[in-house]
Amino acid sequence: MRLIVLGCSGSGPGPVSPASGYLLEAGDARFVLDLGNGTFGALQRHCDPWTLDGVLFSHLHPDHCSDFASLAVFRRYHPRPPYDVTARRLPVLAPAEAPTRFAAAYAPSAAELAETDMTDVFDFRPISDGSSSELAGATVRAGRVDHPCDAYGLRVEAGGRTIVYSGDTGPCAGLVEIARGADVLLCEATWPHHDDAPPGVHLSGREAGEHAAAAGVGRLLLTHVPVWFDGEQLMAEAKEAFDGPVELVAPDAAYEV
Repeated sequence: MRLIVLGCSGSGPGPVSPASGYLLEAGDARFVLDLGNGTFGALQRHCDPWTLDGVLFSHLHPDHCSDFASLAVFRRYHPRPPYDVTARRLPVLAPAEAPTRFAAAYAPSAAELAETDMTDVFDFRPISDGSSSELAGATVRAGRVDHPCDAYGLRVEAGGRTIVYSGDTGPCAGLVEIARGADVLLCEATWPHHDDAPPGVHLSGREAGEHAAAAGVGRLLLTHVPVWFDGEQLMAEAKEAFDGPVELVAPDAAYEV
């Protein structure tokens, strides 16, 4: 597998990076992990969106999903689609509220919301704690993590390799469990470690390293650093807690899994 970073800026896009979004190549299959502000444009630099085999969402905060509306416009109104989009709907694995939340973001007005149905071009498949789905030769598992909304860590297994994406989470056993033994953990590190951090929101760099160590992963990739914090500082924290390879991801960079 190969991971390509579409965007990695935490909590919103920054001056050099879109918000959260990643392209995962697994054999001949391509998946998007989250699609935050600005990531659909970046996606088109790395692949033809018509070749996607699925879109996976960890949760539905805007910095992780707002460009879904752009993908919907692309699939509905492109003048030369290469196939019948209604016969080949794109699978979307996401929290159960995704169809109504995405319709609300896409509808041109409140009056037209009731008539906005996106299942003409998308095949919505709800994820839940412990759910497992087969998708284009890959197995996708979800594990609940600790965040103010319905949020999941996502584990993708294909070709004997495994990558786990934390999404957004505070410290929790759920992340350790879904990441156990993974080759790569793509993990948020949103702020420097401090004892009075609000619970159930995000991880510090040190906590990202601690979760990677507890899960016994092979490699830690740090992401979701907001523009107002220093990613190098967060990486240094993670390295103190995890003795395996640690890297801070960058937009448009690719990483072998």
